[in-house]
Amino acid sequence: MDKYLIVGLGNVGDEYDMTRHNTGFMVLDAFAKASNISFEDKRYGFIGETTLKGRKVVLLKPSTYMNLSGNAVRYWLNKENIDQSRLLVISDDVALPLGQFRLKASGSNGGHNGLGHIQQLIGQDYARLRMGIGNDYPVGAQIDHVLGRFSSEELERLQPAVNIGVDIIKSFVLTGIDFTMNQYNKLGKGSKPTANSQKPKADE
Repeated sequence: MDKYLIVGLGNVGDEYDMTRHNTGFMVLDAFAKASNISFEDKRYGFIGETTLKGRKVVLLKPSTYMNLSGNAVRYWLNKENIDQSRLLVISDDVALPLGQFRLKASGSNGGHNGLGHIQQLIGQDYARLRMGIGNDYPVGAQIDHVLGRFSSEELERLQPAVNIGVDIIKSFVLTGIDFTMNQYNKLGKGSKPTANSQKPKADE
């Protein structure tokens, strides 16, 4: 059975709940809720499992805190014997406006601490979904921005992109990174992506 590891980045603890840096957690939680998956507290993170058309999907929310995310990713790739080409990491990104997103097959960490640590341990050849949280903050206030909570208005603007993130996870597993990028990146460029994106044929 083909296996996939889907990782949502964030920080554990109530004080970080619904903060911008936890957008990766939010997408994974939305996927889990839609698929009726529960997470278990295991080594290096919270793990959920499901299958999609005969493919095993392992969901990981690292409990290492953001700066050591690579420890969890490397451990679960090895433990489940999952090829790195079947890894998708979901993170927040200040370089993208709130509500936009970008899917890439590989690339640099873009200054993101979580992606940076993953890159240190396994390289940069893995798929990542970057969720825009905007950069509307004063000079020197980036940390306060990413660790700050979304307002209710911001969450409303973010939700369509989170919904599409759920579809992207399914498409990545069922059709691969190239098809999924072609299908969804065009939706991620608009300021108001719609939740009713076209599903990949394999998911119909």
